[in-house]
Amino acid sequence: MQLTTPVIIPPAPFGISYSDVMMSMGSCFSDNIGRCMKNALFQIEVNPWGILFNPASIALALQRVLDGTSYVESDLVFANGLWHSLAHHGSFSCESAEETLSKANETLQTMQAHLKKTNRLLLTWGTSWVYERNGQVVANCHKLPSQQFVRRRMSVEEIVGQYTVLIQRLLEWQPSLKIIFTVSPIRHLKDGLHENQLSKATLLMAVETLCEQFSNVTYFPAYELVLDELRDYRFYDEDMMHPSAQAVQYIWEKFCATYMDDSTLALVEQAECVLRKLHHRPLYPNSPQAKEFQKQAVLEAGRIQELIRNL
Repeated sequence: MQLTTPVIIPPAPFGISYSDVMMSMGSCFSDNIGRCMKNALFQIEVNPWGILFNPASIALALQRVLDGTSYVESDLVFANGLWHSLAHHGSFSCESAEETLSKANETLQTMQAHLKKTNRLLLTWGTSWVYERNGQVVANCHKLPSQQFVRRRMSVEEIVGQYTVLIQRLLEWQPSLKIIFTVSPIRHLKDGLHENQLSKATLLMAVETLCEQFSNVTYFPAYELVLDELRDYRFYDEDMMHPSAQAVQYIWEKFCATYMDDSTLALVEQAECVLRKLHHRPLYPNSPQAKEFQKQAVLEAGRIQELIRNL
């Protein structure tokens, strides 16, 4: 008896190994997968701009990296005692404009250097709904008055047009670049269930079109794995929207099986095992046994890191 509807994932047109340099950007689900990759000691930058929910905000951030245009004070807004960048997550907000700009531009410079080496780009779209202020899509409204924004849903054609230009520019920057798109399984219930479905359908149609246009673009079905294969509220967090830790682990294992060969998977297992040892909380942390256990775990982590560096 089969009690689930398995999602058939076709063979990936390219793989992921420890020699790859990666970047993950997008919704909070990209944080989940990015954190799994960091824990497994892959070379990856995760959401350098903070969480970005819609395709336009992700594209604008990448375009800024390609252009090398620094952020200036006119890119900021002052509200509730802080200077905010409408292109960044609230973690960039500071009490002075100089501090906010310093954080934003330091990240920009770091990501310019990183993107030149990046050959695997993971992009997770969360919603096709966007907020615009003065005709410009914002990444975060920072609790500014709602009347300052226009809310609308992007069309398939708009997303495809924006990303066609972006991907072409990225390939000029880094010809070996491969892009993995995912659509976040997190439902945006504030939009309403029907509107959420329309939003996700728009994203899925846009990804499908881009995969047809570019041989270096592929789609990983995280959305379908949660909604169609797991399809149970026990795989959701307490808010009934975000996937549970168990669901994230399930998707991570499917992701690894799709993009990694046996030798890479073996290293992932070793790295995750060492991480569990490093995070282990002994009952008696000051005992000689606990200290020796921690010492050996650190040495083992160093050996694995050295092994990965020499690949």
